[in-house]
Amino acid sequence: MSYFVTGGTGFIGRNLIELLLEREGTIYVLVREGSRGRLEELRSRWGADDDRIVPVIGDLSQPQLGVGEDVVKELKGQVDHFFHLAAIYDMTADAESQRVANVEGTRGAVALAEALDAGRLHMVSSIAAAGLYKGTFTEEMFDEAYDVENHPYFQTKHESEAVVREEAEVPWRIYRPGIVVGHSETGEMDKVDGPYYFFKLIQRARNMVPQWFPGIGIEGQEINLVPVDFVARAMDEIAHQDGHDGKVFHLTDPNPLSAGQIINLFAKSAHAPEAVMRLDSKMLDVIPKQVRSGVQMLPPVKRISDQVLADLGIPRSVLVYINYPTTFDSSNTQQALEGTDISVPPLPTYSDKLWDYWERNLDPDLFKDRSLSGAIGGKVVMITGASSGIGKAAAIKAAAAGANVLLVARTPEKLEETKSEIEEAGGEAHIHRTDLSDIDDIERMAEEVLAEHGKVDILVNNAGRSIRRSIALSYDRFHDFERTMQLNYFGSLKLILSLLPAMRKGGKGRKKGGHIINVSSIGVQTNTPRFSAYVASKAALDAWSRCAASEMVDDKVSITTIHMPLVRTPMIAPTKMYDAFPTITPEQAADMICDAMIRKPKKVATRLGNFGEMLYTVAPKASDAILNTAYKLFPESKAAKGEDKKDGKPAAKDEELSTEGVAFAYLMRGVHW
Repeated sequence: MSYFVTGGTGFIGRNLIELLLEREGTIYVLVREGSRGRLEELRSRWGADDDRIVPVIGDLSQPQLGVGEDVVKELKGQVDHFFHLAAIYDMTADAESQRVANVEGTRGAVALAEALDAGRLHMVSSIAAAGLYKGTFTEEMFDEAYDVENHPYFQTKHESEAVVREEAEVPWRIYRPGIVVGHSETGEMDKVDGPYYFFKLIQRARNMVPQWFPGIGIEGQEINLVPVDFVARAMDEIAHQDGHDGKVFHLTDPNPLSAGQIINLFAKSAHAPEAVMRLDSKMLDVIPKQVRSGVQMLPPVKRISDQVLADLGIPRSVLVYINYPTTFDSSNTQQALEGTDISVPPLPTYSDKLWDYWERNLDPDLFKDRSLSGAIGGKVVMITGASSGIGKAAAIKAAAAGANVLLVARTPEKLEETKSEIEEAGGEAHIHRTDLSDIDDIERMAEEVLAEHGKVDILVNNAGRSIRRSIALSYDRFHDFERTMQLNYFGSLKLILSLLPAMRKGGKGRKKGGHIINVSSIGVQTNTPRFSAYVASKAALDAWSRCAASEMVDDKVSITTIHMPLVRTPMIAPTKMYDAFPTITPEQAADMICDAMIRKPKKVATRLGNFGEMLYTVAPKASDAILNTAYKLFPESKAAKGEDKKDGKPAAKDEELSTEGVAFAYLMRGVHW
């Protein structure tokens, strides 16, 4: 028995060929000249001899698939089963490409099957051939397909079936798989498609909040997913049974899950939050379809939705499946497979494998240049507070990645130390001494920098002042609020406003655009007691950044806010109880800054910080109660009470931290109390 297979190097095709190799006979595989190497790789993987897998050079876009007459003459009468799988299975492909591959390619396959006098033609279609039919679409249905003309993928799959039905003179069978996902045993998949487009959203949710955080999602309609191994096994079995010519087989799941159930299932596999409340999207049906379509096409609405979808990597065309109106009867398939061990495995039994394979092999971020040198090499990076702690660590890392680093702080001696370390390692750094609490001095420095460097590509506002003091001890210390606001807000804001025009316009031959990174605090998210002066100053810059960011989108200027957890730096040294607290190192904090330089996110935060922010949004009184517990657990420092020195001599040590306080600090790791 001999076989001819188009699309044999594709995802379904190579799984089918692996099964055909278990049978007797030669398998002729249509390949383009440039794809012979890929077929050879697969042949080696299968362990098949040259006489079992024979390449046939052709082209899907040519009449009779571009197969020469000499080959046709040689193979005529020898092909028992002609499998036509070659097509574009991608809703995001352009309409013309889909028409050439799906419709004209099928026409060429029909012509070649007839020229070879093939025993039987097996055509792989798709459930997309049903269009957006409302209700149950049976295997006998075809003309009943609905709304195919508005979707190129649906239309070309429907028309390609029509070619087989109307033009094929050899016996034929048509297979309509559901949405094909990876192998149920290995998770292997060849591309991001279908539900995989939502994996990045799930991954982001996992990185933002703890797994146990209750989410809200949508229910949606049933989405019919089937693993590739089921599709290949079902086709192989049905193709070799007698009595099925002229029939259509739905290779679908008889018990499909809803969109909401599927997303929750993959969220569980990803250890991401699941939606405990799923809203029925049918609620939108009360709005007439014409009104909804009209609103969606309004330029502002379309621009915003396009940006959101682009950020998430979700093509607009796949959203149709969220409320997919069609269910599929698979009676022919179930009857043909009765008595075999072939059935659709439940998605929960292999969702973990699909997620794991995607995250290890298909996650788009794996193929991006995520190196720091790729992001900032050759760029001018200004880092304030570069004389010690986080700023110094970030400056050393940025210089090592090839950036021209501008070191900004008050103390020139310490800046010289940072510069020396950078230059000894082969990096480039320049010192620009500045008192960031002095507005005039900031203006002087900014003019100096722009004259010398033309433009700052990346500004890291890291310098800051922290004060830990309760309100009860602050009634006569209004200057605490003034000086934290002066440095943390007004100083940072003045520097931004001084450098921003050059970012938006470009300077000294440098392209416009830039990146502002503001080192904020986890306290802005968690509203920690005793830090009202510090948190208010950081929150002010956060709010300014949120308002200003939208004005600079067209100028390619990004703003990132980093809600930094507790870091062991000289700034926290006066609070002695922090010696017992879990903290991150300046180098780890610098890594957060470097990651922001690479990804340019709107916000960088810990999951605990995000949880605190959400808790205050949904249950502010409960949040206050938790924070009040912390307020009572953690004592005032001697420095806060003005008792850190007496008669010029150090006073007694701070009050010892209780066991409960240490436990609470570790539970709320990263929060400064």
